[in-house]
Amino acid sequence: MQRWDRIEAFVEVVRLGTFVAAARELSVSPSHVSRLVAQLEQQLGTALLYRTTRQIHLTDAGALYYRHCRHLFDGFREAESAIGDLQDRPQGRLSLTSATTFGERFIAPLVNDFQLEHPQLEVRMHFTNRQVDIIDEGFDVAVRMGRLEDSSLVARRLCERREYVVGAPAYFAHISQPHALAELSRHRCLVGSRDHWRFAVDGVRREVRVDGPWRANSGPALLDAALKGLGLAQLPDYYVKEHLANGDLVSVLDAYRHDDNAVWAVFPRHRQRSPKLHRFLDHLVEHLPKSLPSVH
Repeated sequence: MQRWDRIEAFVEVVRLGTFVAAARELSVSPSHVSRLVAQLEQQLGTALLYRTTRQIHLTDAGALYYRHCRHLFDGFREAESAIGDLQDRPQGRLSLTSATTFGERFIAPLVNDFQLEHPQLEVRMHFTNRQVDIIDEGFDVAVRMGRLEDSSLVARRLCERREYVVGAPAYFAHISQPHALAELSRHRCLVGSRDHWRFAVDGVRREVRVDGPWRANSGPALLDAALKGLGLAQLPDYYVKEHLANGDLVSVLDAYRHDDNAVWAVFPRHRQRSPKLHRFLDHLVEHLPKSLPSVH
C-alpha cells in the first residue's frame, strides 16, 4: 500500500502544481508529501521532478510516469462512483471548471442545490477565465461558451446566450457609432480575456482582432469601463441587458451579431457513460434559465 500512497502523492503534486496544494488535497502535511515523492523516486531509481523555490517541473521520466499513473487514479474514482451509480445515489467526487463570473453567478448555485439533493457527493469547483485542459488537470466537466474547438471532448448544450458590442452615450458623444466591422479600427476597443471579437457576415462566422489602451480578464471590470465611456466592449447578454434597457449602454453592429454562442458542458469521452455526470448535466439543463438574467 505504501507504493500507492507514493504514487498518489506524486500524481497530486503534478496535477495541482505544488506540494502544498497536494498536501491540502490529501489532508496531510507538505513535508509528508515531499517525503512520499522522494521515496518513490528512490524506489524507481530516477528523479521524477525538478524542484525550485517556486515551481516544480517534470523530468522526462516523470512525464512518462505521470501519463501512465494519472489514468489509474481516474479509474479508481470512476470505480468508486460506479458503486454509487449502481445504488442510484451519486457518490464520489464531482469536479468542474467554468469561466469566473458565469460560474459564480449561474453554475455555483445549481451545484450547491445538486449537493443538497446528494449530500454524499464531494464537489470541487474551479472558476477561471483560462482555458483549462480538463483531462490533464483532472476535471470531470467544464462549462464553456461559444464555438467549441476541441473535438476530443463530448459536448452537451446547456443554454443560449448572445454577445453585444456596446458603448456608453458619453463615448458616442465624441465619436460616431460604427456601422461596419472595418470601422472598429478607429474606435477605442476595450479588450477582455480574448483579443478578437466574434461576428457573422452573411451567415459566415468571422473574427476581428481588436486592440486598445485598456485590457482586463474580468467581465465586471470590462462592463464598468464601458459604462464610464472608456470605449467599446463586446459582452454577453447577462452583463448588458439591463443597461441596454435603461439607456446606460447602446448596442452597435447588431447586423453582424452571431448566434453560434451557446453555453456548453464538455467532458472526456471516458466519462460519457457516468450516470452521476449525466444526472448533474440534466440538473443544469433543467434549471439554467432560457434567458439569462442580468448579473449584479
